[in-house]
Amino acid sequence: MAEVERPQLYLVTPPEIDLEIFPDRLAAVLDSTEVACLRLALAGKDEDRIARTGDALREVAHARDVALVIENHVLMVERLGLDGVHLTDGARLVRKLRKDLGPDAILGAFCGRTRHEGINAAEAGADYVAFGPVGATALGDGSLAEAELFGWWSEMIEVPVVAEGALTPEKVAELAPLTDFFAVGEEIWREEDAAAALRRLLAPLG
Repeated sequence: MAEVERPQLYLVTPPEIDLEIFPDRLAAVLDSTEVACLRLALAGKDEDRIARTGDALREVAHARDVALVIENHVLMVERLGLDGVHLTDGARLVRKLRKDLGPDAILGAFCGRTRHEGINAAEAGADYVAFGPVGATALGDGSLAEAELFGWWSEMIEVPVVAEGALTPEKVAELAPLTDFFAVGEEIWREEDAAAALRRLLAPLG
């Protein structure tokens, strides 16, 4: 049996960022482990704050050859010199944005727990599809993206899949053979030492 490739790591920023502190915290995590992509996922719509944060994080990420995508704010991609966009509303805008942003931009879509939405996003030109939450959380309606969904996707669809939302070491162990990426955010940023928290979370990967 062929060896299953180890899933890659996809980091997600916290919704609130202190620019005095966070770039150094981010740099420490990026220097401690290999990260494929970083998502800027700020809460709110303060254009100036998003732009300043994007500039600061782009410097940290690009200095380490890590791609930086932004959540939903499509017009910021070109303006801030980012690598693409992560859409949180499934497949709806994927086809249009693929045309607008061109073939080289990273275009990802979060599709909740919906196989059908994921297929639509993949067919419309998404570079990856994310499903979640995979772990128990008080947010949302309590339903989860189950291992079965990731197993089916890995077998049937070539577009990479991302597992995200309330990850635990147990979930990492369960989903490692079935997913291409783990998206990790609040799980580590709420800890004092984010790099150490990440090591604990990903320990099952060996």
